[in-house]
Amino acid sequence: MASSKPILCGSCHKGEVTTKADIWCYNCDEGLCSTCLSHHKRFKATCDHKTIDIKSYKPSIQAIKTECDKHGQQLNLYCPGHLMPCCDECISTSHSKCMGIKSLSGVVEKTKIEKLKETVKTDISSLLNVLNKLISNKSENIKTGEIQCVSIKKSITEIRKEINKHLDHLEKKLCQETDIIWNQEKSKATGFISEIEGKTDNLKVIQEHLQTVTTHSSKLQSFLDVHQIEQQVHQCQRYVDDLEIDERIKEVDIKMKQNDEIEKILSKLESLESLGEVIVIKTEVAINIDTSVSRELKLVPLQEQSNINNMTMNIETKIKINIKKLISDMICLMDGRVIVVERWGKVNLLTSDGKLQKQLPIPDLQYGE
Repeated sequence: MASSKPILCGSCHKGEVTTKADIWCYNCDEGLCSTCLSHHKRFKATCDHKTIDIKSYKPSIQAIKTECDKHGQQLNLYCPGHLMPCCDECISTSHSKCMGIKSLSGVVEKTKIEKLKETVKTDISSLLNVLNKLISNKSENIKTGEIQCVSIKKSITEIRKEINKHLDHLEKKLCQETDIIWNQEKSKATGFISEIEGKTDNLKVIQEHLQTVTTHSSKLQSFLDVHQIEQQVHQCQRYVDDLEIDERIKEVDIKMKQNDEIEKILSKLESLESLGEVIVIKTEVAINIDTSVSRELKLVPLQEQSNINNMTMNIETKIKINIKKLISDMICLMDGRVIVVERWGKVNLLTSDGKLQKQLPIPDLQYGE
């Protein structure tokens, strides 16, 4: 049941005043009363924020965080190899060998959310088609197995008619073995179907969630929401890929391997120990699936290595560095920041526009001449 609790003005609440909100600001992610809204519209930094009447506002199904869950830092970078936003700490600890790290704001700016939604929607449909086909094939396999099982029992009965009562216990034994083996395979098949149906239901939930991505949210929030769905689709993609080596996907045939000695010893029933053997024959099933996730993972290695002999340098930008001392080393980071090492013992971290961000002295450091 939906809560009837009114949304309060975030600005008033910060001043310890309780006021009902009249509008909702998607950029600030909080409600505003009419008084605070007038101030909100006058400030240059907030005058172009996207707002909506509070009666029309529908809270998002799941809040999209713009901070790293692991490190608590702002998500400002994007790893195309792993399809995930990252913070500075993530890059240094988990993606140090990844190539092509980009600015998250740049990726968001270039990304067309509706086109991304359509791509994910197409991938979901492709995965659903594959999983539904697997369910259909396995269901038909069960029907075939039932017929084969009946055929085996009929063969056993026909064989029994050719021999005497001495073989009654062998017939019962083989029938029981047939039922046990088939029940085992049938149980595996139905369990496999249930597992796939669970994945199918999950994909449908994700598909419904994708339709709820609001167009009133900020572009970053919409991007992260769709990207989170894309990660879940990617997990299902890996599940489907792993099915190619899963024994459960193989076709199952129930057949009886008749004892070669039966024909020879019909006249010597005392020496007959078995009417046959129930065996399971499994046939490989090919899974053909083509989604944007699988194509991207095949085309973009997670740790791409470049040949230094094929590398060329192009000057994209110039920055002024206000350091008058001798410089021994300089490193340009993937996010545009620059590390400058002075000749006698200081390491400077500069922003992409040349401003000093951090400085680390290194005592007793000796440099060779």
